[in-house]
Amino acid sequence: MAEFIRIYEENPNSKEISRVVKVLKEGGLIIYPTDTVYGLGCDITNQKALERVARIKNVKLEKANFSFICHDLSNLSDYVKQIDTSTFKILKRALPGPYTFILPGAKTLPSAFKKKKTVGIRVPNNNIALEIVRQLGNPIISTSIRDEDEVLEYTTDPELILEKWDNLVDLVIDAGYGDNQPSTVIDLSEDQPLIVREGKGSLEIF
Repeated sequence: MAEFIRIYEENPNSKEISRVVKVLKEGGLIIYPTDTVYGLGCDITNQKALERVARIKNVKLEKANFSFICHDLSNLSDYVKQIDTSTFKILKRALPGPYTFILPGAKTLPSAFKKKKTVGIRVPNNNIALEIVRQLGNPIISTSIRDEDEVLEYTTDPELILEKWDNLVDLVIDAGYGDNQPSTVIDLSEDQPLIVREGKGSLEIF
């Protein structure tokens, strides 16, 4: 049975965030809000937790395209290669926001991601997600929880999410209804920015 915690985005309760972080540190899986859809995540440094997520998503861990939820851009060099000024300016302008940026992976990536040439980076405009990562001290992975329903691509109601994921994850955060539009994905690993997926988030800033 997953824990079900209500957290308010405007002013996340530090004690509740600590409970979430404790679950992550113990190798647990969480479902949490972002500025787009609800995400499934775990600590990026915990191999067993990463393998659990990969199994749920029915992919091999080394082939999985999980993005990293970061608190800000200050630790970026831990996960991505040196980026040029124009790339950094794009990131600075767009984040925090509903974008996933694909960047060249660094040699210092956690062991599960060592063979990755690129990595997806997210800094969502959501206080709960940012506070979790800040307290944890390193990123969590993000993969969206899709819905099998043909009409609804993403589940937005936390209670329905709990119903469906109760036996698969350790904790579900109820932060009210989520969005049903995923992030815009932009590949910045080559010379020119490439729009991989148009989602929430204006393209005008590029």
